[in-house]
Amino acid sequence: MSRIRAAVLGSPIEHSLSPVLHRAAYQELGLDDWSYDRFEIDEAALPEFVTGLGPEWAGLSLTMPLKRAIIPLLDGISDTAACVETVNTVVFTEDGQRLGDNTDIPGIVAALHERGVEKVSSAAILGAGATASSALAALARICSGEVTAYVRSAARADEMRQWGERLGVPVRTADWSEAAAALSAPLVIATTPAGTTDALAASVPAGAGTLFDVLYDPWPTALAAAWSKQGGQVVGGLDLLVHQAVLQVERMTGRTPGPLAAMRAAGERALGAR
Repeated sequence: MSRIRAAVLGSPIEHSLSPVLHRAAYQELGLDDWSYDRFEIDEAALPEFVTGLGPEWAGLSLTMPLKRAIIPLLDGISDTAACVETVNTVVFTEDGQRLGDNTDIPGIVAALHERGVEKVSSAAILGAGATASSALAALARICSGEVTAYVRSAARADEMRQWGERLGVPVRTADWSEAAAALSAPLVIATTPAGTTDALAASVPAGAGTLFDVLYDPWPTALAAAWSKQGGQVVGGLDLLVHQAVLQVERMTGRTPGPLAAMRAAGERALGAR
């Protein structure tokens, strides 16, 4: 039986849960002839890897630092990917084209909708990297008012304001030293690396709103644990990972996995084994 291949690329990549989630989806869909692997690929190695892929390949998932490096190697990208110049999904078509998409943005929206967050009057973003721009694009769909981004440098502040103008979202920036003020927003999206928000845990107010912390390992973060203790709702990185992976499976296979439970359970088992 010939295999149909897909994989996740990035550096570092050994921590990625994508193989666990995609394989769980394939099993649920009965796609016994599909395989999904991981490859340690940096920006320098990316062009040779992509051009060397054969007709058995159906798609790729991209993590850092490849989400923008992949774009020049593609035949086209979706409007969703173009709005933040970030691709996390590549689909290979039957006629040999490589098409890029971004499932992080709708994945953020879907994860929030699952928890009943469909519209907010304002929001705060902690951080200003690539994930922050995707978060801002997601907020363009659900936030009716101003988004405040808490950043560490003037350059990052300028970038976030520029993304806001591009996405049609009013963005105010504030220095990271004021980040505790973010915690009173009805929706806070934390996009920073592990440990960055730990110092904010002691400042979570009683009756906090919703925190979306994009990390999943280690979990819970100090901020997420404090948030739950204060009665706030927490959406985690595994929620995002599952929702964006469902969309990747749809794009690559043309099939939609059933309930998310099987993929989420597979991810939880994998994290529990670490």
